[in-house]
Amino acid sequence: MKIHNFKELLVWQKAMDLAVFAYKLTGFFPKEEKYGLISQIQRCAVSIPSNIAEESGRVSTKEFQHFISVALGSSFELETQVILAFRFDYISDDQMSEFDLLVRPVQKMSFGLYDSLEKKQ
Repeated sequence: MKIHNFKELLVWQKAMDLAVFAYKLTGFFPKEEKYGLISQIQRCAVSIPSNIAEESGRVSTKEFQHFISVALGSSFELETQVILAFRFDYISDDQMSEFDLLVRPVQKMSFGLYDSLEKKQ
């Protein structure tokens, strides 16, 4: 497996957009969530493009697949936390809709990449 330039991967670019949006989203949360949901959401959001970038330097398909799997898991964890924030009324319907438009492509692309790597083995 060759080393990829992670900045050219569309899934990484979309994951970066998602992370930026997640950080902006937490700006609407109450201050008492600083060490709760704000921290959790920000860590998950950063984890997604970070794991995609990390996997791009791996030489084996199995390693590559592992980091995509971690990024995918982080995207579902992030989604769960944002749903909680929505249920707590920290974010609006419009913000939730915008989040959905950003997270879905990242999840679909990550799964597609994972699946294509699985077929190579």
